[in-house]
Amino acid sequence: MRYLSTRGHADRKQFCEILLEGLAPDGGLYLPETYPQVDAATLEKWRAVYRDSGYADLAFEVLSLYIDDIPAADLKTLCRKTYTEQVFGTPEIVPLRQLEPGLYLEALSNGPTLAFKDMAMQLLGNLFEYELARRGEELNILGATSGDTGSAAEYAMRGKKGVRVFMTSPQGRMSPFQQAQMFSLQDANIHNIAIEGVFDDCQDIVKAVSNDLDFKRKYKIGTVNSINWARLLAQVVYYFAGYFQATTTGDQRVSFTVPSGNFGNVCAGHVARMMGLPIEKLVVATNENDVLDEFFRTGVYRVRASADTHETSSPSMDISKASNFERFVFDLLGRDAARLADLFGAQLSTQGRFDLSGDTTFQAAARHYGFASGKSTHADRLQTIRDTFARFGTMIDTHTADGLKVAREHLSAGVPMVVLETALPIKFAATIEEALGQSPPRPARFEGIEALPKRVQLMPADAAVVQAYIASHVD
Repeated sequence: MRYLSTRGHADRKQFCEILLEGLAPDGGLYLPETYPQVDAATLEKWRAVYRDSGYADLAFEVLSLYIDDIPAADLKTLCRKTYTEQVFGTPEIVPLRQLEPGLYLEALSNGPTLAFKDMAMQLLGNLFEYELARRGEELNILGATSGDTGSAAEYAMRGKKGVRVFMTSPQGRMSPFQQAQMFSLQDANIHNIAIEGVFDDCQDIVKAVSNDLDFKRKYKIGTVNSINWARLLAQVVYYFAGYFQATTTGDQRVSFTVPSGNFGNVCAGHVARMMGLPIEKLVVATNENDVLDEFFRTGVYRVRASADTHETSSPSMDISKASNFERFVFDLLGRDAARLADLFGAQLSTQGRFDLSGDTTFQAAARHYGFASGKSTHADRLQTIRDTFARFGTMIDTHTADGLKVAREHLSAGVPMVVLETALPIKFAATIEEALGQSPPRPARFEGIEALPKRVQLMPADAAVVQAYIASHVD
């Protein structure tokens, strides 16, 4: 299996090369040259694997189609080391819960940091450690987080040999619990950097440093954001697991609704659908920062300036530049790399937008690729949290509430709708208390976490300042 850049770079690379690299040299994102196809017989074989052998072995089946430069026995060992009941709380790893006929929640937040990012990040930590040991090298991970990626990455990488983490986050834009999860870590290989700005400023810094090829090579910079293909690939697995739990036979179709800001989680669903998983609809649920909803409604992709990025009660989606969106648009345009580079390079940098509304390919977003979308507001969030708790006794977080609200607008008779749960309610306690008048349950290991000493550096939104900090802690 070889990988190419969405922007047309001539190189074709193997999995372990792009695992440690992040962005392609031309600023593009890596995708496989072709998506492996899963036929009906394979789908039923995988159903039996998940039922009889568990999630870890299902992960091996999916990942082995994309990873041929790690011996199969080693890859299976890594999957089994990652996806355990001890780490994720249940034998199913991602159990499905029916709320009402035809509507389900897929629990993705039972890992160490109580968010779906653990599903990929725990595997990424083990992959990094394995490959770095094999090469005798080190890696300096530079990341950006709007809340959950950072803690998931840090908990996955803490204590890992050969790995340092430099995680940027927007100052004051995360919940107190999210901040405490990250900033309270005292591990020597973990560095938290609070940026004076919004998430998009953090993401821009990561991309700017990744595009400085000399610095990237000298300091061995890698990424854990969903621009890293390995992370997105790990997320593909739980779409198959959700499908197998929601169906009994391979001729049934299922829809998924995904709360989305950076388009990584739902892009994994796109990959699963391209492989042949019978997905009817992929519904993108946004909050007030509705860049993605606007595109799927109008064909116009219009990024917002920092000042126009709303601070909301589902803060992990307070994003107005969806970095993973480039992967889908590449497929949408028939993998025309030159045109893709013009849209995401020239047009976005000069105009801050591009317009596909008059392009016949835009119609394919819904018809051929199954995409739909919707938007949820703070008032919607509160109402959905109250309704879900009152009717089903289930407490959900603010992002999952966005997903559930939008999912109900896209139900189809006879097609199960699976909403991907993104985090546990304790991560957004203030809004839960506003909605329900009570505090969400808190796992014992996180008691008093907000009062722990913090270890964080405040910096301006300046890539050069971040680079200097990295250099001073690596040399």
